[in-house]
Amino acid sequence: MNAGAPGSLAPCGAAAGVTAARADAVACAGTAAPRRVAVAASGGRDSTALLHCTARAAAVLGIEVHALHVHHGLMPQADAWQMHVERQCRRWRLPFAAARLDGAPSRGDSVEAWARRGRYRALAAMARARGIGLVLLAHHRRDQAETFLLQALRGGGAAGLAAMPRLALREGITWARPWLEMPRAAIDAYLQRHRLACVDDSSNQELRYARSRLRRLVWPPLLEAFPDAETTFARAAQRAAAEAEVLAEIGAADAAALRADVRALSLSAWREFSAARRANALRIWLAGVLDAPVPETLVRRLAAELPAAAHGQWPAPGGRLRLRRGRLQFEPAPPRADRAAAT
Repeated sequence: MNAGAPGSLAPCGAAAGVTAARADAVACAGTAAPRRVAVAASGGRDSTALLHCTARAAAVLGIEVHALHVHHGLMPQADAWQMHVERQCRRWRLPFAAARLDGAPSRGDSVEAWARRGRYRALAAMARARGIGLVLLAHHRRDQAETFLLQALRGGGAAGLAAMPRLALREGITWARPWLEMPRAAIDAYLQRHRLACVDDSSNQELRYARSRLRRLVWPPLLEAFPDAETTFARAAQRAAAEAEVLAEIGAADAAALRADVRALSLSAWREFSAARRANALRIWLAGVLDAPVPETLVRRLAAELPAAAHGQWPAPGGRLRLRRGRLQFEPAPPRADRAAAT
């Protein structure tokens, strides 16, 4: 291999991280060890280091590594970034695939949120097309700390403060973040040691994005005043994840015990719970009946009004909630054609 090909993994501990991700994926999916894995490769610093390290770790494990690149169509340099990753994969003899996002954010939609949703859909589609069930993401400890702080600034609860999971199974794909506890400095040192070329996304400096403002305006003085902030926030995210898991288990058990039928919740026993437990049970039950994210404003309104209510109705995503005879029922909105015919 030449000097730019995957080499020693010691600086980042990548071999251990990738091996752990592989073992976790087996436990999560309940399948045999994967023979193929994919790395989400943007061409940036973190994903370049992860792709480089993973290729070496995979060679030892007998695993085929694929690089998956998503072209967001948002920056004029995006074509050059895709070509950079493709050339790099050619030198390293790694299979490469790319997908371009169609459309644009809707009015009022966050560009960051739109790009994130589209990116994960594209990565999942490319992975499935290649028979790959494990996709590695290059998020590290600083990313986790930033996500925790952003969620706190948005008023997030335990589930939000849990930030990014190290392992998640969604729609048949296992998403793993083997470097979630890795400091950014270790990744920078790895890039320098191996002289790895990477692209620089100038949008990361644009202050219109919340994460960019956090990185440029908040992190430097925060770390100067509190040098351990990154580690502390990442640890707090781990604790929030554990607490969110407990709340989910309790809420699921409560919702199951209170469920009158598929779409209804019995309120007689629910009213005997503490206020916090009532809200938690509502949140879990709503997540099971609504075909959309549960608005926290709806949870708070129901928690405040239901204890003393005998009847009533509340608008909800995709329909309405109706209280009759001690049962809270979700009633889906009729299809558009039915509503048009009724008028």
